[in-house]
Order: sequence, then C-alpha cells, then structure tokens
Amino acid sequence: MEKKIYMAAGYNTISMGTGRKEFHPAKPRPGLEDYIKEAGLQVLSKIGGSDVVDETVIGNFMAGSFNGQAHLGAFAPYIDKGLAGKPSTRVEAACASGGLALLTGIKSVLSGSAEVVLALGVEVQNSVKAIYGADILATAGWAKDRKAGHAFFFPGQFSDRAGVYFEKYGRERTRKAFARWYRNAIENARLCHTAQEFHNTVADLEVQGLTEPNGKTFVEYLNFFDCSKVSDGASAIAIVSREGLRRIGLPVEEAVEITGFGHAVENITMKPADPVELSTGRLAAAKALKMSGIPIGKVGTVETHDCFTIAGILGVEALGLAKPGEGVDYVLAGETSRMGEVPFNTTGGLIGWGHPTGATGVHMAVTIWEQLTGKAGKAQINLQPDKPFGLSLNMGGDDKTLVSIVYKRGE
Repeated sequence: MEKKIYMAAGYNTISMGTGRKEFHPAKPRPGLEDYIKEAGLQVLSKIGGSDVVDETVIGNFMAGSFNGQAHLGAFAPYIDKGLAGKPSTRVEAACASGGLALLTGIKSVLSGSAEVVLALGVEVQNSVKAIYGADILATAGWAKDRKAGHAFFFPGQFSDRAGVYFEKYGRERTRKAFARWYRNAIENARLCHTAQEFHNTVADLEVQGLTEPNGKTFVEYLNFFDCSKVSDGASAIAIVSREGLRRIGLPVEEAVEITGFGHAVENITMKPADPVELSTGRLAAAKALKMSGIPIGKVGTVETHDCFTIAGILGVEALGLAKPGEGVDYVLAGETSRMGEVPFNTTGGLIGWGHPTGATGVHMAVTIWEQLTGKAGKAQINLQPDKPFGLSLNMGGDDKTLVSIVYKRGE
C-alpha cells in the first residue's frame, strides 16, 4: 500500500460464558452497551481521548435478535460524549463482522477521510437458550437451507465437512488432530486472563477432545469440544495513518503496520463446491499476502477462524502451510502449537478464547498486535526473526465472507 496504515492500543474485554468462574446464567451480567463502553473507553484512554478520533466503526452480527437492539453506530457517543457529532457506522458480515469493521476503518484512513478510526466489535449471545441461539446464528447461512438443516445448524454444516474429510483422508488421525487442536486452544487460553477457557483445569485435554461424537445428542462427526462456545464480549483497536499515529502520541514501535488485506465473498445460496476446502478463505488470504508482497513462509503467527476444529485444520490448508489432507499431520507434528513452526491462535482462538461473533475479527487483530509488539504477557511467543509478519483469517458463515489481514511491527 502506498499509504502506511497502522493499528495500535488494542483491548479485549473478558469473553464471558460457560467456563468462566464468574458466569452464571441466572445472575445479571453486563449488557451490550456495557461491553461497547468498556472496550471503547480502554482504547480511548491509550490514545489521548475522544478528541483525536475522526470516526467509529462497530462490527456486530445479530444484536437485533440476541438483544433486541439495532442502530449500534449511535452507541459511539455512549462510549464518550466527545464522539457525538462524528461519523459512526455499524457493519455486518456474520462472524466476519469484526474483520469487516477493521477493513472499513482501513479504507477510511486510506481514502483520507479519517486519520484515526476507533474500530470495535461486539456480541452478547448468552441472552437466549442455546437452541434458540442456534436459530439466530443460522441466519449466517442461506435461510432456505435452515428448514432442512440440522437443529444445531452450523455444527451440522461443519460436521458434514468433517465427515467428508474422514472419508477422504482417514478418520482416526483426523480425530487425533482435532483433539490436538483442542488441546492447543485450551493451553493457550490458560495463559490469557480474558479467555473464556482461562479457568479450565482438565488434566488430559486430548483424551477429552477424543470424546466420541454422538449424532443422537449433537452432530454426527463432531463433539462439543470440537466447537467454539457461546460468548459475550467486545474488542477494540485504533486504526491510524502516520499522521494519526503522531496525533495519538504513540511511538511507531508500539503499533503494527497493515501491509495487506484481502476480502472475498462467495454465493450464500450455494453449498461448498468441495467440503474439504475453504476456497473463499484461500482466496482472501492469497489477496492479503499478494498485497503484502510476501509468501506464507514469512508469517510467524496466525489467528484463524476455528469456530470448529475442522475449520482450524482447513484453515491451515487454505493458507498453504500444508497440502490438502496433510493439515492433520501438520497439527499432529506440533507445528501450530506455541513452540511450532507457525504458532496459531496464541490466546486460544475461538475455541479457547471465545467467539463473541461480531468481536472475533477485532480480537484477532488485538492478539496479533500484542504479539508483534511484545505486549502479550504470559501468552507471548518468540517470533522468529525471518518470520516477522502476523496474519488473521476471519470467516463469516460457511466460508462465505472472508477477511484476511497481514501485519508487521511498526518501524
């Protein structure tokens, strides 16, 4: 990109839901507006307050159904009265809403209409029972498929993908790779105090991950541990130009430069052409890498959309880190672990950290910003000098809207 774009001053709320000690479904919990305000205020406190902000973008999937609340752009002045009178927009792309919020902010800065954008993602989903929540989340797919789909619609969609993968590449080693992915997710989440699985104390995670799927009680090819949880939370980050970086008073070393991005969409009414390929994800990541001018071998850490363990495996293959059918071997060899060739989802990803759907894409960016600037605390990894880039891959629906972003530490 001809114009330098940066992200800085990220913040994640706790990802609240089952697994957190303080969560209780019968007790009052923070609402949508509380998460928006917490995340927004924390970023503002790091960048000099609301006066420096030109624009706000809020990513959210389904607050209208989960919370009975629409028109989220107008919550910006609720964060801080200094945002009143300034542009604020709500964007939606199912579970890629957070990634779309980031892209919207990036494009505003690229266009010159803003120098500093407050980008925020939020979702509060523990407001309805799980089976009703499944109906709401199913709207990320083709509505006419819902009647014929599984009661748990998206677990059913990705279970179908897993079943084809089993048939084509082998069930036993694939199930072992799912369990290893789950183990890596929880072990990483235990290092991040905001993660939903931070309090998880299970001794043998791979044994738990190998729990046999039961199609009579859930879906045929995935168990509960193969799935991300229902989560409430928000994430926020500042997107700035070089001039914006000076305005907020942060040194460039405390920011990450955005070197490329990719946005790809597939027809929501069509089923996957190949159930064992994330073709739209592959395209989005390829666009981001091409814009950055780097091969995947230069990427030192990845945040990928592991809404289900099978999505994690397919993400590895979509990025070209393993050939089709060999993503399971890559995972079993430890290459996606925090000590591996390319550490994935270093604070737990969607399975470990949580999946407040509209916030997930922003959470990915915050995690990579923390890693590349050395602010990840106990979750910090050692990046290899010859792999200085981070990459995020945020997915909406069943490989229908994909946002990929490439980052490197500011210099």
